[in-house]
Amino acid sequence: MAARKQTTTTETPAEPVAAGNIEARLTALKADLAALQADMKGLYGDVSEVASERAAQAVKAAEDLADKAMALAEEAAGDAKARALEYKEGAEDWAEENAEELRAHVRAQPLTSLLIAGGVGAFLGAIFLRR
Repeated sequence: MAARKQTTTTETPAEPVAAGNIEARLTALKADLAALQADMKGLYGDVSEVASERAAQAVKAAEDLADKAMALAEEAAGDAKARALEYKEGAEDWAEENAEELRAHVRAQPLTSLLIAGGVGAFLGAIFLRR
């Protein structure tokens, strides 16, 4: 099969383009580009404004959340302090109620009490020495 020979032809426009027509088109294109550039600048300004507003809203929301978290933390700290005081008062009341009974037991069995106190001290010493 023989290869086909391709021929190229140059097409000439049916009407020659007038130099004045090109100048008019260039002027129109320049005007369109200037208008487009102005529109883009306007859009950029609008987008920047919206972004700034959204950022300000986000900052305000974060500040509000931080304030709420701080209030909750202060409330929780107050509750914990109140509970600690209750436990402290309960322990003091128990100690006052049972102190005389404990003293009587120590007087009745001093050696046993001394050995128990020594054992507890040795145990606590061993625990704290390991740290």
